[in-house]
Amino acid sequence: MKFKDQLLLMRKNMKKNRLRVFMTILATTMACAFLIVLASVGFGIQKSMTEEIKSQQIITEVNVQAKESNGKVEAIKKENLDELAETDNVTAVVRRNSIDMPVEVTFEDRKGEVYPTITNMEEELKGNLALEKGEVPKSENEVIVGYHFAKLLLTKEENEKYQKEMESSDGPIEEPAGYKGDLVGKEINMTILKDVDGKEEKKSYTFKISGVGKAPSRDWFRDQSIYINDSLRDEILTFVSTDENESVTDNPYSQVFVYASGLEHVAQVTDDLKEKGYMVYSITEELDSVNLFFNVFKAGLIFVGTIAVVIASIGIFNTMTMAVTERTQEIGIMKALGAQPGVIRRLFLMESAYIGIVGSVLGVAISYVISYAANMLLPIILNSATGNEGEIDFTFSYIPVSLVLISAAISIGVAIISGLRPAVKATNINVLSALRREL
Repeated sequence: MKFKDQLLLMRKNMKKNRLRVFMTILATTMACAFLIVLASVGFGIQKSMTEEIKSQQIITEVNVQAKESNGKVEAIKKENLDELAETDNVTAVVRRNSIDMPVEVTFEDRKGEVYPTITNMEEELKGNLALEKGEVPKSENEVIVGYHFAKLLLTKEENEKYQKEMESSDGPIEEPAGYKGDLVGKEINMTILKDVDGKEEKKSYTFKISGVGKAPSRDWFRDQSIYINDSLRDEILTFVSTDENESVTDNPYSQVFVYASGLEHVAQVTDDLKEKGYMVYSITEELDSVNLFFNVFKAGLIFVGTIAVVIASIGIFNTMTMAVTERTQEIGIMKALGAQPGVIRRLFLMESAYIGIVGSVLGVAISYVISYAANMLLPIILNSATGNEGEIDFTFSYIPVSLVLISAAISIGVAIISGLRPAVKATNINVLSALRREL
């Protein structure tokens, strides 16, 4: 019997009891859709967390926290920079020093307090320093200010009003708007004050703002710093140091970041630095730990969903068993005419596979509809329940192609296995007994 004839015979047999076949396909469809939708929750949460991690950190950035040498953990100093820069596929080594004391900044009739950051502008540029406007400083008296720097520049009246509101109000109050003009190209005065044996000393600098940093990826973070070229590092750190005997050249850096030439090299750079004794942290390590957790989580969800498919397979087994019983005489005639056992077995396996394929296709279509509806409606429901009006940027359900293929393979595979026993039973039917059977 040709394969085309087998398909025609299968379709003819499937039409004999349409209601029973329809209910069996419906059960398979629901089980497949349940498997996909359940597992899609794990994929959705993983996708949201991965995107959140990537949005909070530059993907090529490796944070170098310290170096372990001879059993001692030491902060990163100048002598370590060359070793970091010589690592394969490293394009930039950004080092920063934070001044841990408030510094007064004045501009026109406005003033505010900031915590400046001293950094190497050339390395910052190599490390993909992002500016909202302006350009990277070209001289030591040019600086970059944070995206929210202008908000802290208040007049005396604005500052006094804000302080009174803070003291009298029990709830949240609106922050002053600060300076609303363009700061690029403007000059500011920065004054560092320190107390030495009860005597106040100060050091002043005049800087020109060459650029304004891009807005932070996290909405709650306020970037109000001043980024000063590290050509002034020794001078400023010497002044703010409380230990006169301490050499500023020995001062460790507050932050050190190494930038890989591409995302594909981040893991290699991380491993190389670890081999050199550096304590590092990169996005790949965080993603690896997140992916490990969610791979186990998704495997558990797929296992639970597979149980639903196995339960649906009971219906396929019953349907195929009844089909064999009803068509006993037909099977006997086919054997009497010379049909091979393999052909008869294949016919019933094709019927069970047909149920699995149709159920999988419908299940995939339904699961996509449910996933889309969940991502649209759940944020609205959560906003209504919590009273928030902001947009919730979170993927509750995500269905990748891999999940569709896995679910379809499970559904079709279980359907074929369910039809295997009835198919074998059909090949074992005795010809004489089948022909003597009354209709």
